[in-house]
Amino acid sequence: MDVKAKTDPGVTTIDARRPLGVERPLLVEVPHAGLAVPEAVQGELSAPTDAVLRDADIYVDALFSRAPELGAAFMAARVSRYVVDLNRASDDVDASTVFDHPAPAGAQPRGVVWRSTTDGRPVLRRPLTYDQLVERLGRYYVPYHRHLRQTLTDMRARFGYAVLLAGHSMPSMGRSLHSDPGHRRADIVPGTRGGTTCDRGIIELVDSHFRAAGLSVSHDDPYKGGFTTGHYGRPREHWHAIQIEINRALYVDERTYEPRQPGFDELQVLLDSLVVELGRYAPA
Repeated sequence: MDVKAKTDPGVTTIDARRPLGVERPLLVEVPHAGLAVPEAVQGELSAPTDAVLRDADIYVDALFSRAPELGAAFMAARVSRYVVDLNRASDDVDASTVFDHPAPAGAQPRGVVWRSTTDGRPVLRRPLTYDQLVERLGRYYVPYHRHLRQTLTDMRARFGYAVLLAGHSMPSMGRSLHSDPGHRRADIVPGTRGGTTCDRGIIELVDSHFRAAGLSVSHDDPYKGGFTTGHYGRPREHWHAIQIEINRALYVDERTYEPRQPGFDELQVLLDSLVVELGRYAPA
């Protein structure tokens, strides 16, 4: 699929910030914390506000917001994942989502464009046309991944390697349409596709960092890392990627979507120190 980037007047789609002070070969990206639904696609969506909040990785961008002060590059999407899911392949749609797609590669309703929420409510008013999909990708998907790829490329050119930390959050309990319905999840779930997307030392660093803080850690369960982790996690090419899912019960009230204190501040400090450690780590 050849999709060209387009601009969306009046809409800031990416919060991208360069490191301050001593630059480290680390990029923190947060693709799912955005809540904005641009006017250009509002007529195509039917999802209620509570669903937009609940299916967002709410406040994860705020939790990692001090990363530039610690030497890391930072980028976060401003738009809702209901507009486009940046942690999916560009052709990850099924025929029920984009009815005239020439080669749909997806087989589920929550691909690069979602047609239903995680509790089964509709997101789309009607299936998209292929032209509508290409328009969304050009406005929101292509610019995001172009910036991500260029940032990693520049880091590798300067330092010899680059590390991508993908920040996400998850419900504290598996929902009905998840793979683990009713199951209480660990505090932290690092995803590396079975240890294949980054240097082993990075996995061990992340594991020990959170366990030392008294948190439970479960690798690849129930999330193994999405498109971004698999696509950019190329250790042989000196690109290392790790996804971190944070249990929302640590820092947010899952009924009101309001930050919990002191949990939020304590978690932010813990994530700050992780950014520092990862920024200083040199893969073998």
